[in-house]
Amino acid sequence: MNTTESLVSEQTNYRKHAFISGVHQTIPLVIGALPFGIIYGTLALQSGLSEWATLAMSFFVFAGSSQFIAIGLLASGVSLELIILTTAIVNLRHLLYAASLLPIVKNLNYRWRALMAFGLTDETFAVVSSHSAKIQNMHQQQSTADHYLLTNQYQHWLYLGSMFTLYFCWQIATFLGLYLGQTLPAIDQLGLEIAMPITFIGLLIPQLRSTPMLAAAVSAAIVAIIGQQWPHQLGLIAAAVTGVLIGISTTKLLEGKQRV
Repeated sequence: MNTTESLVSEQTNYRKHAFISGVHQTIPLVIGALPFGIIYGTLALQSGLSEWATLAMSFFVFAGSSQFIAIGLLASGVSLELIILTTAIVNLRHLLYAASLLPIVKNLNYRWRALMAFGLTDETFAVVSSHSAKIQNMHQQQSTADHYLLTNQYQHWLYLGSMFTLYFCWQIATFLGLYLGQTLPAIDQLGLEIAMPITFIGLLIPQLRSTPMLAAAVSAAIVAIIGQQWPHQLGLIAAAVTGVLIGISTTKLLEGKQRV
């Protein structure tokens, strides 16, 4: 095997390892996502969506919180414009995610960026962020080329593994929700939704390693509690916007102090 073939084989192995690592690290999070998807499939039917529309939303939108908000607003007879605006505001947190992922995507082509933007979820972001932090710590301690390559050049393959694992499981959960919603009409009353908050708490706590993240989480939590009884999920929207603004403001404030 010549040098070129050896290099190609090495790169292929890195990609496979990163992809499989993304799958493995995401599997525990599926435990929380599956009940959430099942309930979505059940409630979507009850909200008036057809089976095909329910499946299509999971296939093309692939955003759990947005899908729940959308079907709730649809059931309330809200206009399409307000539904789009509401779901966009709720997903403003993805701006922070995207900024954090910039070192990974800055050298990728637009096809990769578009695919990763579509598949950006709380779970995948948590997996990639956690993995990156671990590899960076190992690299600082051992200074090995392998860790550097995996962190900077092949991290998007880990992202892809996590993304496709969640996407595949979300489609299955939606289908199960449609089926179980017709055979077990009271499935939404079994308390399965408790799995998702627990999962998100598990995702959130490891991320609270910096002042901006902690400030964003605390401020969003306070606003969410205050607006718990507000109509049309406005408390959730206000909490998301507050968290994003506080996180960005705190980051800029700390950067300004470092320059002084």
